[in-house]
Amino acid sequence: MADIGRFNKLQIIKQTGFGLYLDGGEDGEILLPNRYVPKDQPTEIGDWLRVFVYFDSEDRIIATTTRPRAQVGEFANLKVVARNQVGLFLDWGLPKDVLLPFAELKKPLEEGQYCVAYLYLDKHTSRVLATTRLDRYLDKTPARYKVGDAVNLLLVERTDLGYKAIINSEHWGLLHRNEAFRPVKLGRKEQGYIREMRPDGKINLSLQPVGSQAADLLQQQILERLQANGGQLALSDRSSPEAISEAFNVSKSNFKKALGGLLKKGVIRIHPEHIEPAN
Repeated sequence: MADIGRFNKLQIIKQTGFGLYLDGGEDGEILLPNRYVPKDQPTEIGDWLRVFVYFDSEDRIIATTTRPRAQVGEFANLKVVARNQVGLFLDWGLPKDVLLPFAELKKPLEEGQYCVAYLYLDKHTSRVLATTRLDRYLDKTPARYKVGDAVNLLLVERTDLGYKAIINSEHWGLLHRNEAFRPVKLGRKEQGYIREMRPDGKINLSLQPVGSQAADLLQQQILERLQANGGQLALSDRSSPEAISEAFNVSKSNFKKALGGLLKKGVIRIHPEHIEPAN
């Protein structure tokens, strides 16, 4: 039986003029149309192909080698492209758009807008559907991250405090506004770091490394950049946050701390418009 809404490894059992038929087990023969047949690998009877399986616009199970923006069990930022009396349709990168039923809509959306949605398989119809009610699909057990851990973030929602983000597709976290030292965009995937594991179970995030190890790394990067630039770097503790973020992808606060550490060690001199080695 094929795993609907996900990639499957299926065996070729028949070749026809309009495509390949794959063994779907209990689902029977599944067509892979010619336009999706790979040209760079064997496609003889008995060969195996990695294909995505879903229902097409005529409600037939069909296979494709096109990669959608998300599979069942995943979160993604998808665009609203149409609506009808049942719900909204989201573009997930396949010819047939995925339905977001009105009952699964957390807040109103219009055509052209984007939303972070979770894809699931409807237990009654076996069709792939989307929902923006994300809480039920996130892990409710206590997270086991450590401060400083690098994690994958999906920025979902703007709040009074900052930005709610999904951590490693498992837990909610919060990126406070003062940690968003550079422009961030909802729906974008970012690398982030665990800044704080709170006693109440909530998780605070950062877009830059945290702790003493991060400070040591930034100091080393500054020294390496000085050497690469012939002994002078056109940044200082007076530089703009934007210039610092563009150069080192860190906040001005962390950059100033790193400069302070290097100054204490006596390895740099700081001028209004640049820094240079002390010797």
